[in-house]
Amino acid sequence: MQAAAMDSAEEPPSMLWGLDPIFSACARLYVRDILQMTESTQVPGIYFYNLHPIYKVDVLGIVVYKRERDDFFCYGVDDGTGVINCLCWKSDLLKEEEEPSKSGAKHSDGAQGGFNPVAELKKLRQAQQQRCRLEIGDLIRVRGPVKTSRQQREIMASAYYKVNDPVMAVQVAWMMEVPQLYRKCYDKRLQVQPSADGNSGGSPLSKATKIIKEFLEQKSVPRFRPYDVQDLLQPLISSQPQTAAADQEPVAGPSACQQLRQLLKEVLQILQDEGVVYRKVKSQDEVYYVTAQDKDLLMVVKDVIREDSKREKYAEKGCHVLHILSAVRQRHSLNVSKGALELVLKSLERNSDIISTSDSHYTAF
Repeated sequence: MQAAAMDSAEEPPSMLWGLDPIFSACARLYVRDILQMTESTQVPGIYFYNLHPIYKVDVLGIVVYKRERDDFFCYGVDDGTGVINCLCWKSDLLKEEEEPSKSGAKHSDGAQGGFNPVAELKKLRQAQQQRCRLEIGDLIRVRGPVKTSRQQREIMASAYYKVNDPVMAVQVAWMMEVPQLYRKCYDKRLQVQPSADGNSGGSPLSKATKIIKEFLEQKSVPRFRPYDVQDLLQPLISSQPQTAAADQEPVAGPSACQQLRQLLKEVLQILQDEGVVYRKVKSQDEVYYVTAQDKDLLMVVKDVIREDSKREKYAEKGCHVLHILSAVRQRHSLNVSKGALELVLKSLERNSDIISTSDSHYTAF
């Protein structure tokens, strides 16, 4: 089904598209959403999902129909939400015709027991041809730009290959990762519009969050209480314009102190959602631990991965991030968020204490 073009008034200016990291990436969208994306009125060939500019996509699905032409294949790819046509160009190897007169010489040379580079090259070419030729029922992964041809949405594949997935490990991993991308990226609108006064600093909340983050990073603070950082946000409250005119009655509203506490509360919630800070124990004494500076948390995560990766269950692929999170919550604190764990995992990986075997699995050296 062909989606209508987006209203030019709703579409973000093209000069801001590059600020969205999704624009330069292959978006892992469901086929249903690819078919329903709205097309740009400024630049044909650019589509929008939730105001994110989309140029290239990444799809994994089952081949449900196949058409072959001299220069390309047309595969119908079904990912469970819909079917989209994928135009896959043939490589030069698929176009080459084998010469029977040379095939006997190749086999005879190989029969002598010596290494025959020509025969080995032929085997490599045959293996590549098998990866490029797919049949109905095969699992295929396609990446490339989205196009509209004959009023039908399709993918012009820049890369495609057959996926060998006998135990459905690739499909299961895909089904676990794509919903996370939707929650973290695709379903969140990127705020790239400058403020009305021309100041690109953003709202008071974004400024306050930046101030607290810079303070924690510069001072290497391991833990703090709200009143330790509250004064840092005082200039943001003091600079708020007065809404009531001088000859009008004063408008009832929160005091400056109440505004400051509310702003700090919202900032701390954002930092917890991002995993920058966490509370080891939730009590009246609000103590926030800085994830990057918490050596105890780092050591617990490192120990969990080192110990459990030796177990037979995790020896081959490593420990899944959800397993690590569950173990850390049992050993260290129930309040450790997944965001905080991901920051610790990145830090350990940078220091070569652990390695990632996939997007969600980690093991120790």
